[in-house]
Amino acid sequence: MLLAVEFLDELVYGTREAAWPLIRHDLGLSYAQVALVIALPGYVSLVAEPLVGVLADRGRRRALILAGGVLFVATTAAFGLVTGFATLLSVEIVAFPASGAFVGVSQTVLVDEEPRSRERAMAAWTLAGSLGVVVAPLLVVGAIALGGGWRQVFAGLGPAGLVVVLLVRGLPSSGAPTGESLRETGLATLRLLRQAEVLRWLLLLQVAELMLDVLHSFLALYLVDVARVGPADAALGVAVWTGAGLAGDAALFVVLRRISGLRYLRWSALLVLAVYPVFLLAPGLAAKLVALAALGLLDSGWYALPQAQLYAAAGARSGAVLTLGTIGGILGSTLPLGIGLVAGAAGLGTALWIPLAAPLLLLAALPRGGRSTDGTRW
Repeated sequence: MLLAVEFLDELVYGTREAAWPLIRHDLGLSYAQVALVIALPGYVSLVAEPLVGVLADRGRRRALILAGGVLFVATTAAFGLVTGFATLLSVEIVAFPASGAFVGVSQTVLVDEEPRSRERAMAAWTLAGSLGVVVAPLLVVGAIALGGGWRQVFAGLGPAGLVVVLLVRGLPSSGAPTGESLRETGLATLRLLRQAEVLRWLLLLQVAELMLDVLHSFLALYLVDVARVGPADAALGVAVWTGAGLAGDAALFVVLRRISGLRYLRWSALLVLAVYPVFLLAPGLAAKLVALAALGLLDSGWYALPQAQLYAAAGARSGAVLTLGTIGGILGSTLPLGIGLVAGAAGLGTALWIPLAAPLLLLAALPRGGRSTDGTRW
């Protein structure tokens, strides 16, 4: 039930990412405007999402999920009706906090069900999201083949979202820490920022996004503008990358039985460091598709495992992870904006060398020796 929420969220998100070449053409957007649509809502959500996290730790989870779900469905339908940059940006500004309440709070409920199995819970969550991301570009390709476009896809996603909201309406609300006021809960959340492990995993989550959502945001545009393929082939490229990611997320369950999550992160970062330049330098679509498939397999777990460690570092205050994630999102929102600005000045082919910083920083910042946050050796 909760996994359906993540599937829907990534289905909507993945559809937008695969359709960016079509959206940009129809609305006449520049690289800078695309980057603003990707980045600016993250800054605006700094006002609303921290409060969502605090309320989640005070037993308002069911109400937050339902309210966020209704708003999420409304913004999904509205996305297909936008007429230009201003309306597109407005819809995305509303969609971000809606997703925080609907999707983010659902994740805290899932993780709290089995505190000792956070890595596996996050692996299942990520697998559900990967399935949505894989289906998304196929929807875009199908719409193009049938003579439609991205607007028709979003028109259909709205009603589909209502079904998911109805599925979670019977979710029980969680209890809050006893004897705390709203102010005390908020201050306790902010005190977590003094902990080195919390800061470490917040940083690594944002760094990893360079090879995940940030790359996803520009991948279709890169394939069209730099690799010189058509929108349908670009959507196919996104599908190959996300499909390999789905396979990698499924394999992660097996991998975690044999080695620790942190050891896996270290080895996968080393391999991504070698493969990503191959993707950028490979001539022709076929070679790039092979490299994309390898990247999709290798960066599986780059969100699930750091997020599980962050939940472990936060202890009983899982709602605090939403608030802290919003604070860390200041960096996360800056990354796509920076890539968009570099692309406008030097070209997208140059700008997409920036994500290479992700495996480098992961290798530098991952802890060495001892135990992970949840007490397992790695």
